[in-house]
Amino acid sequence: MAKVSPIEFMNQVKAETAKVVWPTRRETVMTAIMVMVMTIVLGIFFFSVDWAFSRIVKLLLSLAS
Repeated sequence: MAKVSPIEFMNQVKAETAKVVWPTRRETVMTAIMVMVMTIVLGIFFFSVDWAFSRIVKLLLSLAS
């Protein structure tokens, strides 16, 4: 691997950064909203599954005693 000077490295970084396609404000907001919605949906789902398993375990334990 060839060594490059720090100045050449910074020029390469600048050139690569110029190639990046940054998301628009609308895309960023929509993505953030979708993340929040999915987080809430998954939170409700896992809470429901946990609650159901908790009830099943309590039922089974009450049958054992």
